[in-house]
Amino acid sequence: MTRILVTGGAGYVGAVSVEAFLAAGHDVVVLDDLSTGHRSAVADGARLIVGDYTDRATAAAVFAEESIDAILHCAARSLVGESIEQPARYFGENVGGGIGFLETARAAGVMRFVLSSSAAVYGVPDETPIPEDAALRPVNPYGESKRSLEAAMAWYGRAYGMRSVSLRYFNVAGATDDIGEDHDPETHLIPAILRSVEAGRTVTIFGGDYPTRDGTNVRDYIHVADLADAHLRAIEATGSTAGDGHDGEGLLVCNLGNGDGFTNLDVLRAAETVVGRSIPHEIGPRRPGDPPTLVASARRAADVLDWHPQRPNLEEMVGSAWAWRQAHPGGYAD
Repeated sequence: MTRILVTGGAGYVGAVSVEAFLAAGHDVVVLDDLSTGHRSAVADGARLIVGDYTDRATAAAVFAEESIDAILHCAARSLVGESIEQPARYFGENVGGGIGFLETARAAGVMRFVLSSSAAVYGVPDETPIPEDAALRPVNPYGESKRSLEAAMAWYGRAYGMRSVSLRYFNVAGATDDIGEDHDPETHLIPAILRSVEAGRTVTIFGGDYPTRDGTNVRDYIHVADLADAHLRAIEATGSTAGDGHDGEGLLVCNLGNGDGFTNLDVLRAAETVVGRSIPHEIGPRRPGDPPTLVASARRAADVLDWHPQRPNLEEMVGSAWAWRQAHPGGYAD
């Protein structure tokens, strides 16, 4: 049994990962300031500590009191548009706060670290599907902040022997029985479409003139439960010593994805199938910093982590999200 600290464990991705860790028999502590997460999303069996990971005194106290073995770091500012408007916030929290947290972990002797990263580190890629050794050219401060923290992780591996994994994933979607997306504002396409259906509003698709098959963005979607499984496998890899794919500096980087891309209009049509009716929509302007196509090559995750998406069907992802919304009208109680 591993005692795992999950930062951002009251958020969408973090909370589903907490579920997966508990189901695998691990002990879980959640550190979340609840600024965007939900207290009721934290599964029974996990201990919730309300606090900010960027506060080094708070993080040091958690490490001192909780006997942490490994960390899943999900907490971060993650809105592309906001990052362009407020780069200081993203570099201050995601980079400055993230490196401070990494150093606090090292000082406490916690040398196993998994970062929930992003395909935003690639920017506009030269090839598709994108391999992990593709050039890193982020086109927004959010992606740049993830790249910067990954670089620190690599150097911490070289200098101090920290073993870390960075999982670069693309669009995550879907829900489990108990956990779904409930953001304010909601910037992710699938829950935004479903909210519009519930409210009887027209859906806005941002950008209709991209160089794609129907003019809308192409993204590689994975189910949130498959992402949680990858987080579990990554945590286990940091505790391994042989054949785990680390690059000699203690850092393993893996893309996660289905290997197939879906356009925004594909997502809209899948939602129409799930809800059983047409959904009014309009094409709006592009969002700043949005690359046309992001599709992953997840071969390394398959080879090294033995990770394969178990729920690759887009309608299944949308269907599980819709089922969660129907079972939780209004989202989380808190």
